[in-house]
Amino acid sequence: MKVIVIGGIAGGASFATRFRRLNEQNEILILERGEHISIASCALPYYLGGVITDRNALIERTPAILKQNNNIDVRVRHEVTAIDPARHRLSVKNLDSGEQYEETYDKLVLSTGARPVLPPISGIETATNAFTLRSLTDGDRIKNYIQTEAPQQVTILGAGAAGVELAENFRQLGLSVTLVDQADKVMQPYDIELADFLEKELEKNGVDVKLGVTIQLVADGGRELHLSDGSVLNTDMLVVVTGVTPNSEIAENAGLQLWADGHIIVNDQFATSAPDIYAIGDVIETTSRITGLPIPSLLSSAANRQGHLLADILNGEPLHYPGFVGVSAVKVFNLTASMVGYSEQTLQAAGITNYASVFITPFDHAYFYPNAKRLNIKLIYEPDTGKILGGQFVGENGVDKRSGELSAAIAGGLTIDELPGIELPYSPPYSAPRDPLNMAGYVGINQRQQANQTVKYGDLTETERCDGTFLDIRETGKPVSGTIDSDLAIPLTELRDRLTEIPTGHTVYILYRKGLGPYNASRILAGNGYDVKIVTE
Repeated sequence: MKVIVIGGIAGGASFATRFRRLNEQNEILILERGEHISIASCALPYYLGGVITDRNALIERTPAILKQNNNIDVRVRHEVTAIDPARHRLSVKNLDSGEQYEETYDKLVLSTGARPVLPPISGIETATNAFTLRSLTDGDRIKNYIQTEAPQQVTILGAGAAGVELAENFRQLGLSVTLVDQADKVMQPYDIELADFLEKELEKNGVDVKLGVTIQLVADGGRELHLSDGSVLNTDMLVVVTGVTPNSEIAENAGLQLWADGHIIVNDQFATSAPDIYAIGDVIETTSRITGLPIPSLLSSAANRQGHLLADILNGEPLHYPGFVGVSAVKVFNLTASMVGYSEQTLQAAGITNYASVFITPFDHAYFYPNAKRLNIKLIYEPDTGKILGGQFVGENGVDKRSGELSAAIAGGLTIDELPGIELPYSPPYSAPRDPLNMAGYVGINQRQQANQTVKYGDLTETERCDGTFLDIRETGKPVSGTIDSDLAIPLTELRDRLTEIPTGHTVYILYRKGLGPYNASRILAGNGYDVKIVTE
């Protein structure tokens, strides 16, 4: 059997090496139109920032190594220009020599990935200082420009994970950095509670963050950027990281079925609509393990796992892809951010409105052990079933550990009610007797049992607003937050001693603030006969 893989960066190489380990006799050919295979693409920002100094370390495998160790034929700078599913043939072009030829296949694996999306900005095509970052070749161009042109001011368009990582690494080089995004917060699709921490961390470390604006015109050879708010930025370098789109044109031209967004449709064994053609990685849209809805799996870790699984499937194993949870982590200077599954933003985009959330700020390890810091956790779940829909984490330590544990819990089908029962390692330098993930579960249980009720201010009637008492429980000296005016301010630490100051006979609305304070206050008041609710914006 002859198996051809188109694309050799992540999933393609993972599939080929696993398939060879399972079957020594089959012919395996990788065709890659780029200059390299098996590149650690996620490490490119750190290579540009000088954190990773060895360029060769980014190349996990070379064609020569795959040939020597795995007997896999790898041809870089070879582009597949057409697929003929009926004849099981490919049209191939050698980009160096211009030679065109055909290859036959018995099985074909598409691992063509995705490419950067360039927004329609007038003048960007002729800018000599504008770059995208997707491949090692892109990284080499940027590094060479920095070394030869010595830019002092860099503008990054796109405040997602790649943009934020680049901002940190360019600051590492001593460059002045401006981060521009049309969204109203950094790190889409994190919810605002978590994104606020990340924006402050960026600004604290000297990054000029401009949100809610776009670049409309690039002038003066790329050194003058005209923004949608009328302002003008002067820059020495522009890096555009505004998202990606799947490289699925060759599949579409071959008649394979695609989703409306251009991703290839596959089943739970990665089979496309054409016989003997399979697809993995960024180019496909798979199924969410959480909601069952179609979802892209835009992570190199997912592509690697899919490639490994597909090799087993093509070797005859009766296996099926269980779906995509989606877990990622991003370093933002001294903070780490991690997301699992869905945020409120992505749930709403998927048309899902039946959810509730938990937000807690426990210490990342035992409070009595030195250097304990707050860990911000937001979990989202179905209020009727307790099914976990997603989680977001921001903190200095222990973030990736908790998000990985939550991902495993979701994959195992655990509900928020079962999180307190998870046995997690405890030692004062690393955690608390009740781990933050356990604590999030306890709070979720309390919410589901309606031990404390949370309402939105906008859902209250005029009568409820007039008759109710709005109570602020912040401690003295704490900064004001939110826009709801309080009728009464009693610090939580004084609440039991000052109950007589709170009117009875109607609802007390505790103003929301981060942490366990509102919940603790609600239990004190409810235990003393008050009708109490927590009110959010």
